[in-house]
Amino acid sequence: MKNLFDLTGRVGLVTGGNGGIGIGMAEGLAQHGASTVIWGTNADKNAAAVAQLEAHGGAVRSAVVDVSDEDAVKAAMADILEEFGRIDIAIANAGISIRRKNLFDISIEDFRHMEDINLHGVLFTLREAARHMVERAENGDPGGSLVGIASTAAVHGAARNEHYAATKGAVVTMCRAMAVELARYQISVNSICPGWVRSGMTEASQKWDKFNDNVISRVPMKGWADGDDFAAIAAYLASPASRYHTGDTLVIDGGYTIY
Repeated sequence: MKNLFDLTGRVGLVTGGNGGIGIGMAEGLAQHGASTVIWGTNADKNAAAVAQLEAHGGAVRSAVVDVSDEDAVKAAMADILEEFGRIDIAIANAGISIRRKNLFDISIEDFRHMEDINLHGVLFTLREAARHMVERAENGDPGGSLVGIASTAAVHGAARNEHYAATKGAVVTMCRAMAVELARYQISVNSICPGWVRSGMTEASQKWDKFNDNVISRVPMKGWADGDDFAAIAAYLASPASRYHTGDTLVIDGGYTIY
């Protein structure tokens, strides 16, 4: 029987793939044989990530892409299709989190900036990947996997974080709607809600003793997650093993949300 997690011949994209959760998921794809493309806004970090991923022996490419720019996303997706001829999994992971603010201090500019990247960027990325997948299905080659990275902020209250939570909750519900619309083409769409993960985005909190004592100490699995903890879920969602798994929201938080 063929290995259900063999990604040989498949092409995967991870936005924000040069660090944190993103590079962990890109590792999961590359380790299982996929050709892997990462998008990020820092060319130096992209290059370092490519070097790390190339150790697995497959094709790896990167591009500097601002996912909030619809035209940039369309052009970068076209580049993937020109080189590889297909895309089989798109993981929309790129996102931002700015300093928490009192509800009454969150400006419309704060909200729109968060929305541009965390929500519109996910829409643009998954939509353009889906456009190719649907066309391929109509030509007799159905299938594909789309993944939106949300956050546990989408499912539990986090004070002084309403603008971030709003975008992540929207990712969850948008992915569910896309799952229904695209199922006829055998395209699965799921979202992932990570908990507390070591990354550049959480660097300040990692060093904050009070946060570690009051928040991280409550994680049942104890401690922070690492990007590597998301490699397996990426490989699963990219593989034939997840063919019938769609419209789901997978929480990977060490048990924090349920405790």
